[in-house]
Amino acid sequence: MLLSTKSMTWKVVLAVSTLSLFSLSKASAEVSIIVHPSNTSTFDQETIKKIFLGKTKSFTNGRSAILISASASDPASDEFNTKVIGKSSSQVKAYWSKILFTGKGTPPQEMDSSKDVISAVSSNPDAIGYVDASATTDSVKVVATF
Repeated sequence: MLLSTKSMTWKVVLAVSTLSLFSLSKASAEVSIIVHPSNTSTFDQETIKKIFLGKTKSFTNGRSAILISASASDPASDEFNTKVIGKSSSQVKAYWSKILFTGKGTPPQEMDSSKDVISAVSSNPDAIGYVDASATTDSVKVVATF
């Protein structure tokens, strides 16, 4: 009986350790804000937040901003919403539902993958989006990482 108790204890310790490592790796994920390489605007967290909440509709260079987001199932969405917007994904969804219902704005265009976000941003000088930092390529300009 002692052997099975010891074995079970090690299994619990291993399971807890594995979950802890998973939590740490998930918590340390970074999200990069990307724009077309020709975009010369300046960006800080507050500006990015206002753009993605539709409170600011243009860049500092005067051009209209086209919002591109990762799909709701992409972990980058949760990271972006938490770190940049300061809200949970469900709060952001509720916010955009209200804005859309009142006719005061249009939510970001959702893309199926990071590759699609990068493709959309790299092909449009007015686009701004976000992806997991590890997914960025030279075809876009990273203006902030959170």
